[in-house]
Amino acid sequence: MNRRLKEAFPHVYCELDFTTPLELTVATILSAQCTDVRVNQATPALFARYRDARAYAEADRTELEEYIRTTGFYRNKANSIIGLGQALLERYDGEVPNRLRDLVTLPGIGRKTANVVLGNAFGVPGITVDTHFGRLVRRWKWTDETDPVKVEHAVGTLIERKEWTDLSHRVIFHGRRVCHARKPACGVCVLAKDCPSYGIGPTDKVAAAKLVKGPETEHLLELAGL
Repeated sequence: MNRRLKEAFPHVYCELDFTTPLELTVATILSAQCTDVRVNQATPALFARYRDARAYAEADRTELEEYIRTTGFYRNKANSIIGLGQALLERYDGEVPNRLRDLVTLPGIGRKTANVVLGNAFGVPGITVDTHFGRLVRRWKWTDETDPVKVEHAVGTLIERKEWTDLSHRVIFHGRRVCHARKPACGVCVLAKDCPSYGIGPTDKVAAAKLVKGPETEHLLELAGL
């Protein structure tokens, strides 16, 4: 199934825009309960205003909140981001650390955020268990676990470590483009032959094709024979 996903999505990437580990860390904090698209709309001005950990640590809270208001839960996120800047200054010379055990001690960062940062900013393999990932691997019967950490470990035993980051992207891409929560596009899914949940969405190719989203749509439909 992982090989088939690689055929479907040969060029996977983090859909949050960033140029440095700090930018990715902040963007990932902002992505909680918010779409990547909306985060990417907010971050250009934010990153231009706050260029390093010290800038966040010393930020005026009201001003910072205005920059991130559109991402939702902006007061809590501002607390996390200011706290992150302060912790990075105090403990890591203003730099984002590249170890899981260090990252998860920082404000606003759990294992999911840490794995996003490790995999995409530092090239350290990690499995990112977001809503899409957990939903799909349970739909595929890869695991019955619901706790994200247990899901991460269960899937980690099935897929070789070097594949973890790209696997996370592939699964998330598939969840956003094809395997939707309420009405998956089963009829044009590359995993149809192997999926134990095949048929919970329309199996007619023409009907299913209308449900596919994203920039890879033409490629995905070609793979489905359309």
